[in-house]
Amino acid sequence: MKYIITSLILLFLTACKTETKETINTVSIKEDVAFLASDALEGRQTGSDGEQKAATYIAERFQNIGLQEKGTEKYFQTFSFRPKTDPHQEVNYTVKDGDSTITGTNVIGYIDNKAENTIIIGAHYDHLGYGAEGSLHRGERAIHNGADDNASGVAVLLNLAGRLKAKNTNNNYLFMAFSGEEMGLLGSNYFVKNPTIDTKKVDYMINMDMVGRLKADSTLAVYGVGTSPIFKQTVTANNSKFKIVAKESGVGPSDHTSFYHADIPVLHFFTGQHEDYHKPTDDTEKLNYEGMQTISNYIFEIITDLDNNGKLPFRATKNESDSVPKFKVGLGVTPDYLYDGEGMRIDGTRENTPATNAGIQKGDVVMKIGDNDISDMMSYMKALAAFKKGDTTKVTVKREEELIEVEVTF
Repeated sequence: MKYIITSLILLFLTACKTETKETINTVSIKEDVAFLASDALEGRQTGSDGEQKAATYIAERFQNIGLQEKGTEKYFQTFSFRPKTDPHQEVNYTVKDGDSTITGTNVIGYIDNKAENTIIIGAHYDHLGYGAEGSLHRGERAIHNGADDNASGVAVLLNLAGRLKAKNTNNNYLFMAFSGEEMGLLGSNYFVKNPTIDTKKVDYMINMDMVGRLKADSTLAVYGVGTSPIFKQTVTANNSKFKIVAKESGVGPSDHTSFYHADIPVLHFFTGQHEDYHKPTDDTEKLNYEGMQTISNYIFEIITDLDNNGKLPFRATKNESDSVPKFKVGLGVTPDYLYDGEGMRIDGTRENTPATNAGIQKGDVVMKIGDNDISDMMSYMKALAAFKKGDTTKVTVKREEELIEVEVTF
């Protein structure tokens, strides 16, 4: 099976090239995304044949770049588990033969520079298949290709692997494509508990999840800048292309969290939510490939800047999610998580929701809900927490320079 998949990969990449003499090692970011987010992989759901094809592709890319095998079986680290029935329970990795329901596969490659410390660079490659739990699609069954989420992060990871193979020899580099992220950070969690290197020698971890939709204002979120004292300065000093939205916390809904909980400094890069998130419409033609290359360049510069600093100290940060209020209703919109102005800007809407039924549109900025002024995302969530299903209230939005008041029923 492996050799059939390898042949398919090479045929696919050859078809993408104008010169057939080029090898798999010169594959572009766009070509990596094109394969990983193709219909042939059927959405890369954890444990599926499509995910296995993606894993084999990534392993072939690692091999041709020149990375050493660092899984438990060549480039692969497999783990079997039962899906959680309760989101708060611990995942059960210790299943008996024949008792497991799903097997995920991390793909791990290594650059051994004989250095004291190792930098981990990661991105998850699994997605939602035909619409697993977490899909926001309402309609006929359809492939969720996950071009931005997260073929984009894997493509940037592969780009960095090729560049770091010949540069920055003061550290070793471990590149890891995680499985099981969409089901609860399972692959990264499993690796941290079952590492294939000495994690006490890990300097820091970089994670890329959804880096394919850089917007016209070049806003880039960088999470985890508080997890080591030098990070904030380094992120700022190497930036000349982006409007950086820096977040202190090392905890978030992606794989860097697993490493943060192991007392490893982390940086996570993210270009923002969008209305195609977890839908079949997250496709290749909507990605900003020039922006992805610029992000790769930026991360490379950060790594280079940190290359002579020795092992970075870890610093615990406040878990911002601990203070998130509980709410049972919503407007039915996608917030612009990178917006740093007054209010809560809407990045996408869905049909037949409280927002669209009231005439609220993409691009509107929510300024007031009921008697509650909205200054940011936290105040927006606190305002929603005061309502229950069936309640009606006034909502004020700013549309360009006009304030519009509408009536919303949750």
